[in-house]
Formats: sequence, C-alpha cells, structure tokens
Amino acid sequence: MSFIEEIKQRAKQDIKTIVLPESNDVRVLEAASMALKEGYSNIILIGKQEEVLKLAKENNFDISKAKIVDPETSENFSRYANEFYELRKAKGMTQDKAKELMNDYTYFGMMMVKLGEADGLVSGACHSTANTLRPALQILKTAPGTKLVSAFFLMVVPDCEYGENGTFIFSDCGLNEYPDADSLSEIAISSSKSFEQLVGKPSKVAMLSYSTYGSASSPLTEKVIEATKLLKEKAPDLIADGELQLDAAIIPEVGASKAPGSPVAGHANTLIFPDLDAGNIGYKLVQRLGKAEAYGPLCQGIAKPVNDLSRGCSSSDVAGVIAITAVQAQTKC
Repeated sequence: MSFIEEIKQRAKQDIKTIVLPESNDVRVLEAASMALKEGYSNIILIGKQEEVLKLAKENNFDISKAKIVDPETSENFSRYANEFYELRKAKGMTQDKAKELMNDYTYFGMMMVKLGEADGLVSGACHSTANTLRPALQILKTAPGTKLVSAFFLMVVPDCEYGENGTFIFSDCGLNEYPDADSLSEIAISSSKSFEQLVGKPSKVAMLSYSTYGSASSPLTEKVIEATKLLKEKAPDLIADGELQLDAAIIPEVGASKAPGSPVAGHANTLIFPDLDAGNIGYKLVQRLGKAEAYGPLCQGIAKPVNDLSRGCSSSDVAGVIAITAVQAQTKC
C-alpha cells in the first residue's frame, strides 16, 4: 500500500469535514468527488450552488454528497461577520469590512473551521499562499506554544532506500524566505512533529548546509550551526544534527565518512533547508527528476489544519492533501 493510501485509510477511521473554497477550479471539484467516492472525508464546497453543480456536471464529477455553501445566502453570514469583527476589532476591523471579507470564500471557510463547523481547509490551487495564510492567521492564529508558522512538503520518492522507505519531510519550502537561526530551530521542531504525526515513525532531523561539521566556514554555515545548537537546547530529546550536507544526511556510507558518530547522518528523514531558495529548488528537483509525489506546501504552526496547494497541482494532489488535512484534524481535536 502506498503512503497516500495509508493516509486515506487512517482518514477513514475518524471521518472529518474539509472545506474547499475554490469550487470554481475543475481540479478541486474532481478531488472532492474522489474524496467522497473513496469515503475518507466529508466535503464542504464554498460557492454558488448552481455554478458549482453546472461545472461538476460538465465534467462528470459526482459531488452529490458534498455540502455547497454560498456565503451570500448563508444563514450564518451575519454570525460569521460579527464573530470576525469581534476577533479583529482591536486591529481596526470595522463591521462593514468584516461583512465585506465574509464574502471572500476563503475567509468564510476559515470561519467555519474556527467555529468548529468544519475540521480543516485546503486552498491554493488558484490562489497565492498569502490568500490562504492571511485569513488563517487572522482567524485561527498560531497553535499554542508555536512561535512560527512554516510550510513543508511531504515527499514520497519511488524505489528509494533513503529516508523512511523514500518518505521525507522537506521544510521550509513554501513560506519563510530567509529564516534566522532561531526560526530554523522552530521550523525543525514543527517539522519533526509533522513527520511523526503523518508518517508514524520517529523523526530524524538534518539541518542542511553546503558544509558538514565545519568543512566550510561562512555566515551561511554559521547560521545552520547556531540553529542546530538552539534546536538541541529547545528539544534535547529530538534526534537531530547539523550542519550536514545532503549526501551526508541521507546516505549511510557518506554519513559515516563525513560525520562519524552523528545520530542522524545517513539516516535523516526530516530535512531542514537553510532558506526558501534551497528548499523550493530542492523539492522541485526531487519531484521532477526523481518522479516523487510532492504533497504541499502543507502548513504547520496554525491552530487548526489549513493547507496550501501548489498552483501547479493535479486533482490527485488535491485529493491527497485533503486526506492529509483530515488526518491532521484527527489529532487536533
């Protein structure tokens, strides 16, 4: 059974309700029909019922089991707008502006999650990351004990002996451009939790660099060294090490040569990149050249499950992220 099939099976054990605000995107509708047919999630589509049903019919998607909610006609519109106003009035929110924003499908869907009327939200197929994260941070806010929201990709590499049978978390590949040492340590802590939550195996964190154990020295390598030090102070029980080059992190023979005695070298499954350039390039290389499944950018550090999508995603990618979001929601209750 593939990794994503295992995730779907886990999602079926405790069915959650996921909101999809991009009901005008054919990929999203197809993913909704897939999730409903396979029975691993309830689905709420935000949009105008006539338009959503027309688009689904034109493409032969069965979304008959989905709930379709139009903010303009919803009986909850005023309640959501008032709740949002109360949440944000200290930040200058007005009642008129709150009503205006509740007509935005993502804001409306986020209020459903906030008020417990849905368990998670997936968006980003046709919107920017900011369009997903801004309402998430305004409405749901960060999880308790979390200093930083970050984004990761869950990578599943076929026929791969490295990582956890080819499964890795790559982080941060979608949000924080130039994290400092403290931010890198926070990203690593969140990523280790995400790995264990989704993969069900111990996380082994590698703080990546172009240097291994001082083989080069620059402000770039010093940042990763300092981040590793902070990580070990904050989470002493975590299996983590750095700074490590990628080959030393995942290939046992190279790890033994370059970083003898390391608890991680050669066996890492959670890879923390030093900046967004490296992370984004790295995941796309593995996805395109290694033919890996890449699920994300998935969000960590938000109080309830919200996940972004790559605008280049396929319908099967969206369906996989729906399943992942449902599993995240199982452990957020």
